[in-house]
Amino acid sequence: MRPPPGERVLPLDVRRRPSAGGADAVLVEAVLDSLPSPTVLLDPDGVIVMVNSAWTAAGLEHGAPIEIGADYYADATALQDDVDAQRLVAELRELSRGLRSDVAVDRALPSPAGGAMHWYHVQARRVDQAGHVVVTHTDVTARVVAEQASSWRARHDHLTELPNRAHLHELIDAELQHPDGPPVAVLFLDVDGFKDVNDSLGHDVGDDLLRQLAGRLIAGTRSEDTVGRLGGDEFVVLCRNCDADGAQKLALRFQAAFDKPFQLGGRAVQLSASIGISAADAMGPRCTRSTDLVRDADLAMYAAKAAGRNRIRVFTPDLRSAAQRKVELAGELREAIDGGQLVLHYQPVVHLPTDAVEGVEALVRWQHPERGLLPPGDFLPVAEQYELIAPLTRWVLAEATRQAAEWRALGIPVLMGVNVSATSVATGTLVDDVRCALAASGLPPEQLVVELTETTVAEDPDRAAEQFSSLRISGVEVAIDDFGTGFSSLGQLVNIPAGILKVDRSLVTGAADGRSQSAAAIAAVVALAQACGMRSLAEGVETGEQLALAAELGCTFAQGFHIARPMPAEQLPAWIAGRPVVARPRRGATATS
Repeated sequence: MRPPPGERVLPLDVRRRPSAGGADAVLVEAVLDSLPSPTVLLDPDGVIVMVNSAWTAAGLEHGAPIEIGADYYADATALQDDVDAQRLVAELRELSRGLRSDVAVDRALPSPAGGAMHWYHVQARRVDQAGHVVVTHTDVTARVVAEQASSWRARHDHLTELPNRAHLHELIDAELQHPDGPPVAVLFLDVDGFKDVNDSLGHDVGDDLLRQLAGRLIAGTRSEDTVGRLGGDEFVVLCRNCDADGAQKLALRFQAAFDKPFQLGGRAVQLSASIGISAADAMGPRCTRSTDLVRDADLAMYAAKAAGRNRIRVFTPDLRSAAQRKVELAGELREAIDGGQLVLHYQPVVHLPTDAVEGVEALVRWQHPERGLLPPGDFLPVAEQYELIAPLTRWVLAEATRQAAEWRALGIPVLMGVNVSATSVATGTLVDDVRCALAASGLPPEQLVVELTETTVAEDPDRAAEQFSSLRISGVEVAIDDFGTGFSSLGQLVNIPAGILKVDRSLVTGAADGRSQSAAAIAAVVALAQACGMRSLAEGVETGEQLALAAELGCTFAQGFHIARPMPAEQLPAWIAGRPVVARPRRGATATS
């Protein structure tokens, strides 16, 4: 028998009691000599009658040699009187009496000099009918330490050394298994603005932030609490013996941990956190599954973030109901995209200098079979959350270009504006999606306008500029929507190859007269557009006064309820009838919102 690789093997010799003589003793000596581990021979009463030199060397090394003639059973329990020792002695007695065929027990023993524990794999076999037993002791400390380290790594986050998702659920489940136990609460914490740190300062700095935050959270907990990291910037705190009220006090303490700026990449960065709370006993019968408790805290955290960030929200059942409705709505929307339930309405855009119809803006609606016609605000957030924006955008592009081609064939060559999302830019599919829609419909590219919001462009101006440039080279116009509400720099704007700036409706609504601040802001946007070779479009025009002011301030185009509300495709020809339509230049102007 050979020990596992890496385990200690000591040199052999055999020592035996003087009374253990004869041929049998010689035979046993030969057997002991063949064993590489510290080994003893016991008589039927457990007295040591023979040892090898490995046994003697091991005893001397640990400062506690056990000599021939000693009571092995007594010494085994004297070294460490625990369950393993009692089991070992009991099984050795049974083995000696022939009640079992072998013994195999793992033992952990403290070092006589203090320090780390040593682990031994103890094996024994009966060697004769009289009840003599040979016992070997293999040092498996290296293997056990390696297994423990591996187990620890499997249950802890490598970056922060906090319990990971799997271990957190184990700990929470253990607390929930006691129906009459003390109250248990879970805090779910998400860092507001963590993505901005990663994107602007790099992932190494983001990792440093997570390590610093782990230290602050640990410093803010009670001794009975456990802080863990689920992943990303999401942390969970298991609060033992803590109800919802106590959890809110802890959450306030964790929010205070963000009062001091984090030192990141040589600069001070001020951050905040959104925190959700769920208590096992807060909503009737005690919660019995960690997945449910963490899920509820997660829902509360998202509600806190949606309410404005840097907030605390305690879970209530209506949050779960709302989440279930979103899941159901996402499934219905997925079917609606492929099942013909989506429709487009079109809002006209006029050319202010001539009052001619320039084009239309395509606005998606959902003809829900039970809830009727739904505006985009009722389902676009769900589409964003459940990754349905890409197929939805492709459907809108295909239908809008098809309709524009149909109107063109009828002698109504209006421009078609289509809004696209940040997802299309981030994934790099925008140019291909547009080309596919134009090819399928046969619409000339000069008759299509693609629009993104200012904030979308500002998120990744280089990627946006690259794709906008490809579109404009192909003949497709590009518009920047909601201008005046985002955070674009002038440098970014100058470098973005767009042809139209759409003045945000909030500025138009606030422009009571030419002397207002909103009017001054509109004039500045118009001037900026002209300086960059762009045209401007005032959106949200709802009164005659606003329309006149937009023209007075120099806007090229306008759209809004005062001009026309969005309408189904079949109504547009009648609305256009009798109105002049702008003759088509190489590029036109419209956009979508």
